[in-house]
Amino acid sequence: MNWQLFGETFVTLFVIMDPLGTVPIFLGLTAPFSTAERSRAARQAVLVALGVIVAFALFGQRILDYLHISLPALQAAGGLLLLLIALELLTGKGDEPTSTVGVNVALVPLGTPLLAGPGAIVATMVYVQQSRGWDDHLAIAAGVVAVHVTLYLAMRFAGVVHRVLGDSGVLLVTRVAGLLLSAIAVQLVADAVRAFVTGEA
Repeated sequence: MNWQLFGETFVTLFVIMDPLGTVPIFLGLTAPFSTAERSRAARQAVLVALGVIVAFALFGQRILDYLHISLPALQAAGGLLLLLIALELLTGKGDEPTSTVGVNVALVPLGTPLLAGPGAIVATMVYVQQSRGWDDHLAIAAGVVAVHVTLYLAMRFAGVVHRVLGDSGVLLVTRVAGLLLSAIAVQLVADAVRAFVTGEA
Protein backbone atom coordinates (compact mmCIF):
# COMPACT_ATOMS: atom_id res chain seq x y z
CA MET A 1 0.00 0.00 0.00
CA ASN A 2 1.16 3.54 -0.74
CA TRP A 3 1.58 4.83 2.82
CA GLN A 4 2.47 8.33 1.70
CA LEU A 5 -0.78 8.62 -0.24
CA PHE A 6 -2.65 7.16 2.74
CA GLY A 7 -1.19 9.89 4.95
CA GLU A 8 -2.00 12.62 2.45
CA THR A 9 -5.57 11.39 2.04
CA PHE A 10 -6.14 11.05 5.78
CA VAL A 11 -4.68 14.44 6.70
CA THR A 12 -6.52 16.27 3.89
CA LEU A 13 -9.91 14.76 4.72
CA PHE A 14 -9.30 15.15 8.46
CA VAL A 15 -8.73 18.88 8.04
CA ILE A 16 -11.72 19.30 5.70
CA MET A 17 -14.21 17.16 7.65
CA ASP A 18 -12.87 18.39 11.04
CA PRO A 19 -14.01 15.69 13.54
CA LEU A 20 -13.39 17.91 16.59
CA GLY A 21 -15.17 20.90 15.04
CA THR A 22 -18.14 18.68 14.27
CA VAL A 23 -18.76 17.91 17.95
CA PRO A 24 -20.49 21.21 18.94
CA ILE A 25 -22.65 21.16 15.81
CA PHE A 26 -23.54 17.52 16.48
CA LEU A 27 -24.48 18.39 20.06
CA GLY A 28 -26.62 21.29 18.88
CA LEU A 29 -28.53 19.22 16.32
CA THR A 30 -29.03 16.28 18.70
CA ALA A 31 -29.72 18.25 21.89
CA PRO A 32 -33.21 16.69 22.43
CA PHE A 33 -31.88 13.16 21.83
CA SER A 34 -31.24 10.51 24.45
CA THR A 35 -27.81 8.90 24.73
CA ALA A 36 -28.91 5.90 22.65
CA GLU A 37 -30.47 8.14 20.00
CA ARG A 38 -27.34 10.29 19.83
CA SER A 39 -25.18 7.20 19.40
CA ARG A 40 -27.44 5.93 16.62
CA ALA A 41 -27.36 9.35 14.93
CA ALA A 42 -23.55 9.34 15.02
CA ARG A 43 -23.44 5.91 13.41
CA GLN A 44 -25.98 6.82 10.74
CA ALA A 45 -24.27 10.13 9.93
CA VAL A 46 -20.89 8.45 9.45
CA LEU A 47 -22.36 5.67 7.29
CA VAL A 48 -24.19 8.21 5.13
CA ALA A 49 -21.06 10.35 4.78
CA LEU A 50 -18.98 7.29 3.89
CA GLY A 51 -21.56 6.18 1.33
CA VAL A 52 -21.65 9.61 -0.32
CA ILE A 53 -17.84 9.89 -0.42
CA VAL A 54 -17.47 6.39 -1.91
CA ALA A 55 -20.23 7.02 -4.47
CA PHE A 56 -18.61 10.24 -5.67
CA ALA A 57 -15.15 8.64 -5.65
CA LEU A 58 -16.40 5.95 -8.00
CA PHE A 59 -18.97 7.78 -10.11
CA GLY A 60 -18.70 11.47 -9.16
CA GLN A 61 -17.25 12.89 -12.33
CA ARG A 62 -19.65 10.87 -14.50
CA ILE A 63 -22.63 12.07 -12.45
CA LEU A 64 -21.63 15.72 -12.64
CA ASP A 65 -20.85 15.51 -16.35
CA TYR A 66 -24.16 13.78 -17.09
CA LEU A 67 -26.13 16.43 -15.18
CA HIS A 68 -23.96 19.27 -16.55
CA ILE A 69 -23.11 20.36 -13.01
CA SER A 70 -19.80 22.03 -12.24
CA LEU A 71 -17.94 21.54 -8.95
CA PRO A 72 -18.45 25.22 -7.94
CA ALA A 73 -22.21 24.76 -8.43
CA LEU A 74 -22.13 21.76 -6.11
CA GLN A 75 -20.11 23.78 -3.62
CA ALA A 76 -22.57 26.72 -3.70
CA ALA A 77 -25.54 24.40 -3.16
CA GLY A 78 -23.86 22.81 -0.14
CA GLY A 79 -23.04 26.24 1.26
CA LEU A 80 -26.63 27.46 0.98
CA LEU A 81 -27.96 24.34 2.67
CA LEU A 82 -25.47 24.72 5.52
CA LEU A 83 -26.48 28.38 5.89
CA LEU A 84 -30.11 27.38 6.45
CA ILE A 85 -29.07 24.95 9.18
CA ALA A 86 -26.80 27.57 10.76
CA LEU A 87 -29.70 30.04 10.95
CA GLU A 88 -31.78 27.43 12.76
CA LEU A 89 -29.01 26.89 15.30
CA LEU A 90 -28.57 30.65 15.83
CA THR A 91 -32.27 31.45 16.21
CA GLY A 92 -33.12 28.40 18.29
CA LYS A 93 -35.66 27.07 15.82
CA GLY A 94 -33.79 23.79 15.85
CA ASP A 95 -34.74 23.42 19.54
CA GLU A 96 -38.47 23.23 18.76
CA PRO A 97 -39.80 19.64 18.78
CA THR A 98 -41.81 20.19 15.60
CA SER A 99 -38.73 21.22 13.65
CA THR A 100 -37.35 17.68 13.58
CA VAL A 101 -40.57 15.74 13.12
CA GLY A 102 -40.11 13.36 10.24
CA VAL A 103 -36.56 14.64 9.67
CA ASN A 104 -33.48 12.55 10.38
CA VAL A 105 -30.70 15.04 11.15
CA ALA A 106 -28.18 12.20 10.89
CA LEU A 107 -28.83 12.13 7.14
CA VAL A 108 -29.18 15.89 6.48
CA PRO A 109 -27.35 18.02 7.48
CA LEU A 110 -24.94 15.80 9.45
CA GLY A 111 -24.19 13.05 6.95
CA THR A 112 -24.28 15.49 4.08
CA PRO A 113 -23.37 18.27 3.48
CA LEU A 114 -21.68 18.78 6.89
CA LEU A 115 -19.46 15.67 6.86
CA ALA A 116 -19.59 14.66 3.21
CA GLY A 117 -19.55 18.21 1.90
CA PRO A 118 -18.25 19.66 -1.36
CA GLY A 119 -14.71 19.98 -0.03
CA ALA A 120 -14.43 16.33 1.01
CA ILE A 121 -16.13 15.15 -2.17
CA VAL A 122 -13.88 17.19 -4.46
CA ALA A 123 -10.70 16.20 -2.56
CA THR A 124 -11.57 12.52 -2.80
CA MET A 125 -12.42 12.79 -6.49
CA VAL A 126 -9.07 14.48 -7.18
CA TYR A 127 -7.11 11.77 -5.34
CA VAL A 128 -8.96 9.02 -7.23
CA GLN A 129 -8.34 10.69 -10.59
CA GLN A 130 -4.63 11.01 -9.83
CA SER A 131 -4.23 7.46 -8.50
CA ARG A 132 -2.32 4.79 -10.40
CA GLY A 133 -2.81 1.11 -9.65
CA TRP A 134 -4.38 -0.89 -6.83
CA ASP A 135 -1.82 0.25 -4.27
CA ASP A 136 -3.00 3.85 -4.66
CA HIS A 137 -6.66 2.85 -4.62
CA LEU A 138 -6.12 0.84 -1.43
CA ALA A 139 -4.31 3.75 0.23
CA ILE A 140 -7.13 6.18 -0.63
CA ALA A 141 -9.78 3.73 0.61
CA ALA A 142 -7.90 3.18 3.88
CA GLY A 143 -7.49 6.92 4.38
CA VAL A 144 -11.19 7.55 3.81
CA VAL A 145 -12.22 4.79 6.23
CA ALA A 146 -9.74 5.97 8.90
CA VAL A 147 -11.14 9.51 8.81
CA HIS A 148 -14.71 8.22 9.14
CA VAL A 149 -13.72 6.07 12.13
CA THR A 150 -12.28 9.22 13.74
CA LEU A 151 -15.50 11.10 12.97
CA TYR A 152 -17.59 8.37 14.59
CA LEU A 153 -15.47 8.34 17.75
CA ALA A 154 -15.69 12.13 18.04
CA MET A 155 -19.50 12.12 17.77
CA ARG A 156 -19.98 8.89 19.73
CA PHE A 157 -18.34 10.42 22.80
CA ALA A 158 -19.97 13.83 22.34
CA GLY A 159 -22.34 12.71 25.11
CA VAL A 160 -19.46 12.99 27.56
CA VAL A 161 -19.10 16.61 26.52
CA HIS A 162 -22.87 17.05 27.02
CA ARG A 163 -22.71 15.74 30.59
CA VAL A 164 -19.79 18.03 31.39
CA LEU A 165 -21.36 21.18 29.93
CA GLY A 166 -24.98 20.63 30.97
CA ASP A 167 -28.03 22.01 29.12
CA SER A 168 -26.97 25.66 29.46
CA GLY A 169 -23.49 24.91 28.21
CA VAL A 170 -24.84 22.97 25.24
CA LEU A 171 -27.13 25.90 24.40
CA LEU A 172 -24.13 28.25 24.40
CA VAL A 173 -22.11 25.82 22.28
CA THR A 174 -25.04 25.50 19.89
CA ARG A 175 -25.15 29.26 19.28
CA VAL A 176 -21.38 29.41 18.77
CA ALA A 177 -21.59 26.42 16.42
CA GLY A 178 -24.31 28.17 14.45
CA LEU A 179 -22.09 31.21 14.04
CA LEU A 180 -19.12 29.10 12.92
CA LEU A 181 -21.29 27.03 10.58
CA SER A 182 -22.70 30.16 8.98
CA ALA A 183 -19.14 31.39 8.35
CA ILE A 184 -18.25 28.04 6.75
CA ALA A 185 -21.36 28.26 4.57
CA VAL A 186 -20.60 31.81 3.42
CA GLN A 187 -17.02 30.81 2.62
CA LEU A 188 -18.25 27.90 0.49
CA VAL A 189 -20.58 30.18 -1.46
CA ALA A 190 -17.89 32.86 -1.81
CA ASP A 191 -15.40 30.32 -3.19
CA ALA A 192 -18.02 29.09 -5.64
CA VAL A 193 -18.82 32.64 -6.81
CA ARG A 194 -15.09 33.33 -7.22
CA ALA A 195 -14.76 30.23 -9.37
CA PHE A 196 -17.68 31.34 -11.56
CA VAL A 197 -16.25 34.86 -11.95
CA THR A 198 -12.77 33.62 -12.84
CA GLY A 199 -14.18 31.13 -15.32
CA GLU A 200 -13.15 28.00 -13.43
CA ALA A 201 -16.70 26.64 -13.39
